[in-house]
Amino acid sequence: MAYSRGIDDLVEPVQTADSDKVPSVSDEKSYYEKNDVETATIEVGSEEAVLHNERDIATHVISVQDDQSLNPWTFRAFFIGIGLSAFGGVLAQIYYFKPQTVLVSLMFLAVISYVLGIFMETFVPRYGPLKWLNPGPFNKKENAFVIIMASAAANSALGTEVLAVQRMYYNITPNAGASIFLLFSSQLLGYGIGGMMRSILLYPSKMLYPGVLPLISMFDALYEGGNAARRKLKVFYLVFGIIFIWELFPEWIFPLLTGFSIFCLANPNSPAFSRVFGGSNGNEGLGLLSICFDWQYISGGVNPMTIPLKAQFSNFLGYILCMVVFVAVYYNNIWKAQNFPFLSQLLYYENGTEYNQTLILNSNYEVDPTLLAEQGLPYYSSTWVINLLATNLGLAATFTHLLLWNFKDLSSSRGWASLANLKQMWSNFDWKFWQHDGMREVDLNDEDIDPHYREMLKYPDAPNSWYFATFVASVIIALVVIYKTDSTLPWWGFVIAILLATVSILFFGALYAITGLAFIIQPFVQMIGGFLHPGMPMANMYFVLYSYNTVSQAQLLLRDLKIAQYAKLPPRAAFTAQIIGTLLGAVLNFILMNSIIDNQLEILLSIQGTNIWSGQQPQQYNSQAIAWGGLSHELFAAGQRYQWVPWAYVVGLFVPVPFWLIHRYWPKLRMDYLYTPVIAYFIGWLCVGINSSILSYFTVAFVSQWWLRTRYPRWFAKYNYIVGAALDGGTQVMVFILSFAVQGAAGTSHLFPNWWGADQGGNYDHCAYLT
Repeated sequence: MAYSRGIDDLVEPVQTADSDKVPSVSDEKSYYEKNDVETATIEVGSEEAVLHNERDIATHVISVQDDQSLNPWTFRAFFIGIGLSAFGGVLAQIYYFKPQTVLVSLMFLAVISYVLGIFMETFVPRYGPLKWLNPGPFNKKENAFVIIMASAAANSALGTEVLAVQRMYYNITPNAGASIFLLFSSQLLGYGIGGMMRSILLYPSKMLYPGVLPLISMFDALYEGGNAARRKLKVFYLVFGIIFIWELFPEWIFPLLTGFSIFCLANPNSPAFSRVFGGSNGNEGLGLLSICFDWQYISGGVNPMTIPLKAQFSNFLGYILCMVVFVAVYYNNIWKAQNFPFLSQLLYYENGTEYNQTLILNSNYEVDPTLLAEQGLPYYSSTWVINLLATNLGLAATFTHLLLWNFKDLSSSRGWASLANLKQMWSNFDWKFWQHDGMREVDLNDEDIDPHYREMLKYPDAPNSWYFATFVASVIIALVVIYKTDSTLPWWGFVIAILLATVSILFFGALYAITGLAFIIQPFVQMIGGFLHPGMPMANMYFVLYSYNTVSQAQLLLRDLKIAQYAKLPPRAAFTAQIIGTLLGAVLNFILMNSIIDNQLEILLSIQGTNIWSGQQPQQYNSQAIAWGGLSHELFAAGQRYQWVPWAYVVGLFVPVPFWLIHRYWPKLRMDYLYTPVIAYFIGWLCVGINSSILSYFTVAFVSQWWLRTRYPRWFAKYNYIVGAALDGGTQVMVFILSFAVQGAAGTSHLFPNWWGADQGGNYDHCAYLT
């Protein structure tokens, strides 16, 4: 989704330093041979055996062994997969309308699917005509099948953001059929393009996808059997049950626990205290020194127990800078900051009232210069401008940082892009590429072949024709939809969006697969769309949908296919799971979106929202479409009010240089420990949502990734990820129940009776309520 506030929105950081050693290909091969191609365990018998990074896990923990007798095509796998897909699709859309962007945990889906599978294995009859319901022990490949199906569904489709904005701000309600096909085409377009790039972005051993390694580490552990697996499950059940019951309190009975601020309790009438120390409600304040006991917001976009310490430290520095910059900009009245709310994603008139965008648009939803002159140019809240600047700084800084710090890694990893290899590819190129099965023709004795990929060669691949057909069908449906829904996006703009997405998938997808870095290219895409289609905000939304969302979906597809490769799930089973999960998730996204808008529209249109519901995501998507799509030349061109937003791309290219020079000449200062793109990006972190969770987030992160990992490495290796999954899982199940039972996801909300711990008339942390 647009501008999610998790660390993995910009990166899933894996910084390779000189100390991060990975075995050579020959060493790796001898290791596999010596250990009978089984690498499921690491010797953690001593306190010194510390897992330093994801590459350690990939080398020593991920199992290469495959059992061909395991069958993923069971009724049980489909039953659990469809059930968890429904749960994930509904929960993802509920989270879309939360005051803080929260994602459905992939690790939770893995563990809960395992628990459900074991339950069915144990209690479903296994004899007579019912044997097909329970063919035997719930196996690893069934679990992988379920995970991939549920993962494909458990994302709020960006198309629902477009539909939500049209309903909320344009009074447009496309018919249900057109809306569903819009979601299908936009979700599957990236699958088609990404699938046809498998030989480049999936199969080579350097395409590591480090972000999934903790998941696979935990996943393998669940199938070790014996006492170790039983102990892990007992820990999971215990933590799951405790957090499930606990979440009743911060989520409903005692919401003060979302953000306990001693400063606001001491001075509940100070607007300044609210801006700096408040944070229990959406867009309230920076949450400085607030304590959060709600795991939903502590975990938020990413579980703090899974992010490496280096990334957390750089994230923390960005967080400190964010508070300093936000306060300095507001109290120095830069960009007339004090005329507008401290935190907001909306557009405003100069006097601080909300900007009425419909008054500058003609009947074709295009900006009318005469009407614009009457209304004047809109303003952003200054903290949101800082967020745009920081995002652009971080995006540009990533390129320079990779070139300076990771050049050797990238050079050795981009063998597919070498001149010799490109010539060979061209000489063997067959324009009827969709007729091939997509598997590379390889020599099984080639040392460069990824050992996991070698095991997958025994299974029939999902042929390129399947992905090509998905791509063609998506393009045809999309062209029909953009004209039937009055999107104002011309066909040639749609073609450019696809071309831009294809190039981005190739290069950003390769960098994501190699390093774990996932770029936010949405601001860049919005800028291109704005200059291609000036004065057309609706066209900008659709341009972003079919470009940025296509890249995101391709990366999700390839990530999940890498999970299948590590788990040895046959490619055709993975393809089937992804398509079913994606289509089911899109339909449920659409149904829940309409239900929530029908029942919570007034709250969604408000600036601050509540502790439960917020329209911050459609608000920012709409304001960005108006600003970039409708008024890019008037607001962002050279000499205009926000000219430094696009200029930040240029400035960002130079941000990492001083740090690199300092480290080169004064290495004892350890500038290599700082990840400059993360620092730059998180200068805009606190621009939206519930910010009372940040101190608790870093506390958990440092306890997990420093204290436990270095002091108790055995416990860390065995239980850290399983505990993180249980915390996510218990929380998300309770949030799912409360959303429908008392919080109004499908009807009237039933808030807990007003008392000191549940101030239903103001901010839950008792800070002054700012309008």
